[in-house]
Amino acid sequence: MDHTQPVESVIRSVAIVGSGMSGLTAAIQLREAGLSVTLFEKGRGPGGRLAARRVPDGTIDIGAQYFTIRDPAFRRFLENWAGNDSFGEWHGQLRFQQDDGRWTDFMAGPRYVGVPRMSVISRALATDLAIHYNTRIARVLPAGSGWALEDTEGVEQGMFDAVVISTPPAQIRDLLAASDTGLDDSAHELVALPLDACWAVMAAFPENPCPGVDGFSCRHPALQWAANNSSKPGRENDGCWWVLHARADWSEEHRGADPDWVAHQLLDAFGACAHLSTLPETVLTHRWLYAKTRDGGDRPGHIWHARERIGFCGDWLAGGRVEGAFQSGLALAGSMLRSREAGPDDDRNG
Repeated sequence: MDHTQPVESVIRSVAIVGSGMSGLTAAIQLREAGLSVTLFEKGRGPGGRLAARRVPDGTIDIGAQYFTIRDPAFRRFLENWAGNDSFGEWHGQLRFQQDDGRWTDFMAGPRYVGVPRMSVISRALATDLAIHYNTRIARVLPAGSGWALEDTEGVEQGMFDAVVISTPPAQIRDLLAASDTGLDDSAHELVALPLDACWAVMAAFPENPCPGVDGFSCRHPALQWAANNSSKPGRENDGCWWVLHARADWSEEHRGADPDWVAHQLLDAFGACAHLSTLPETVLTHRWLYAKTRDGGDRPGHIWHARERIGFCGDWLAGGRVEGAFQSGLALAGSMLRSREAGPDDDRNG
């Protein structure tokens, strides 16, 4: 690539790989600043943690179970771009199991969900954006002073001045390994920022098997979280579905396990914690390969290589929460826009 041109003169078009909260946030910020933005998503719709699965009697949140709004900028962003009707407060009765086995209430504070499902938020944010769905980007190649993107079918998906990658770190490493970006050192650094797997089980019951509580985090060696999806606003007629999330270490240990076996293990754990006597009518499973951010170590928030004009964002760079994904995408967009008025030095965290 020719790095002698001022950055200001070359960032006009941006490709964003991935359409989770961080990618959508960066896309909206860059578009509002006058840049041409195109997103590429391997799935059929906007991705990320705000995921829901359709079932005959409604939908189930299979990713993030709720989110917090501590940053006023995050609330303004949701109100302006997703709309007030797309999310609401979940007044669920949530419990937490202490190390000694005692149960206590979750710390007080508002918790929010998409209404009537989590994915409503990401779909609302994506409404006016140029997104190519069912398109998995396989390579990023030099093209003049910019970059050409190639999908897994070998089809070139266009040329861009800058590239944002908002996928999990393992997928970024694979993409960089197949590309010619000059960022091999950055790919190695991502090894220190892993995401663990998470098995999820969705179980429909003829009646609520655990009245008096809408969700709990427990100390079971397999099960970490259980929630009554039907207790959330907008889901009152969706049957009685409970969502079970396995612990990260257990999910990693059993990453390749048979889904039926996983369901049996997590349902047994749910029964032991909640003292169930009712069997579910329907059971579904889902495996998140890259879900949970490991504790420990500083996270830079985002990474922007101004000289190469390639950036990374995602909740895994900012604490692992939905709000962290927003903050990561916002910060990366800010670094990119500021670099239009600065030299092409490497701005790694804004």
